[in-house]
Amino acid sequence: MEPLKEKMRATWMAGDFGKIAEHSAKEAERFVDDLGITPAMQVLDVACGTGNLAIPAARTGAQVTGVDIATNLLEQARARASAEGLQIIFKEGDAEQLPFPDAHFDLVMTMFGAMFAPDPAKVASELARVCRPGGKIAMANWTPDGFTGRMFRLTSRYLPPPVELPAPVLWGDEAVAQLRLTAHSVRVDRTERRIILFDYPLPPRDVVQFFRDYFGPTKVAFSRLNEADQIAYRDDLEKLWAEHNEARSGSTLIQNEYLEVIGTRL
Repeated sequence: MEPLKEKMRATWMAGDFGKIAEHSAKEAERFVDDLGITPAMQVLDVACGTGNLAIPAARTGAQVTGVDIATNLLEQARARASAEGLQIIFKEGDAEQLPFPDAHFDLVMTMFGAMFAPDPAKVASELARVCRPGGKIAMANWTPDGFTGRMFRLTSRYLPPPVELPAPVLWGDEAVAQLRLTAHSVRVDRTERRIILFDYPLPPRDVVQFFRDYFGPTKVAFSRLNEADQIAYRDDLEKLWAEHNEARSGSTLIQNEYLEVIGTRL
C-alpha cells in the first residue's frame, strides 16, 4: 500500500488544489454551520486540504486540528488561517492512521477528503477511534451518480483504477456509508443528499482546462495518456461539462450531488 499512498500524495500535490477548493468554500461553511460547533469543542478535520472546514470551524472559537497527506495543501491552510488570525494545528497525516490518541475529539469531520483513502474500513475505524463516545462524526462524500461521480467514471475509461480498490464514491451511497460506520460503533443518525453548485465564470471548455491545470487527479490523468488519448479525454470531458451546464452566456453552472452523513460515536 505504501507505493500507492505515495502516488496518491503526489496526485493531490499536483496542480494547485487551493484554486479548486475556492469554489466549494461556501458550501463548506454551510456544512460547518450545521454541525453546532461550540468554543469548548475539540474538532478534527480529516483530509483537510487547504482548510475549507477547519477555518470556519475555528471561527467559532473551537480548538481545531487539520490533517492531510499533501504538505503543499497544509502550507496553504496555514497561510489562510494566519491571515485570519486563527490558531489551528495543521499536521501531515494519513486518514487510515491518524496521529492522535483514542477518544480525543468531540467532532471528527471530513468533506470530499477521507473518502479517497484506499482502505475504507481503516478510514471508518480511525474516524471512530479518535472520536470520544457521544461525539459526532460528519462526512460529505461525492455520490456515484452525481456529476463528480460521472467525471470519475469517465476518467476510469481512460485510466482504469486498480481492481482491488473500492471506488471512492461508494462512500456516497447511503447503505454503504452506514454499513462501514456502524461496523465501528458509529450510529448513523442522518444521511441526506445535498447539492453543491459548481459555478464558474468560464465556458465548459475553459473549465476543463482549469481542472487540467489545477485539479491534481485531472492533471495527473492527462500526464499518463498519449497525445491521441489526451485529445479524446479532453473532448469527452468538455462534452460532459457542456451536457450538464445550466448556465448561459459563456459561463458554467452545474448542480453536483454529495451525501451528507452525520453519526454519533457509541
